Amino acid sequence: MKNSIKIIIVDDEILFRKGISFLLDRENNIDVIYEASSGGELLAFLESNHDNHPDIIIMDLKMQGINGVEATKIIHTVYPNIKIIALTSYNTKSFILNMIAVGAVAYLVKNSTPQELLVTINEVAERGYYYTDYIMKVIQEDISTVKKPKCLLDSNFLTTREIQVLKLICDQKSSTEIADALFISPRTVEGHRNNLLLKTESRNIAGLVLFAIQNEIMAID
Repeated sequence: MKNSIKIIIVDDEILFRKGISFLLDRENNIDVIYEASSGGELLAFLESNHDNHPDIIIMDLKMQGINGVEATKIIHTVYPNIKIIALTSYNTKSFILNMIAVGAVAYLVKNSTPQELLVTINEVAERGYYYTDYIMKVIQEDISTVKKPKCLLDSNFLTTREIQVLKLICDQKSSTEIADALFISPRTVEGHRNNLLLKTESRNIAGLVLFAIQNEIMAID
């Protein structure tokens, strides 16, 4: 039996926060361990509860004191294993790109359906990130406006197998699914993933996806 996904909800709108908490508490595989009204309150909890960190934080952007962008940046640096899902009223490209740049692995607007939120949580827990087609296009459009050097794919920068694994990661496949597709073990997949992180200097799976888009390994229709 899999462990529950531990969640923290951070939002200064009490009614909205309680509504999300009520929704998630009904799920057998999700455990809301804390609610915070600001980035400062969240960071204080993480600092004083090292033995009870969440797997995922659902983060609002606009809050008093330390806002969601600043809190995400700090958490991504200090607690890199914690995944951040942005859940906000703001849907402009600048907000999306800023949150992704500081470490968010998923981005949802508050008019998303409960099902969309649950899918996002489960995908992030399983695969490390979850970007909708719209979010991926926003990322690609931003990258295409700035000319950046390509990686040395033709000079064995990445092996053929690593590129195959990277493409499947971008297709949001789990380690088991990648292993089945390539007829290798999940442990071998993890080894390739670690090599990809080191070679591309990416901090997480989301960083690998951005690298793949930037270097035209992954194309978005």
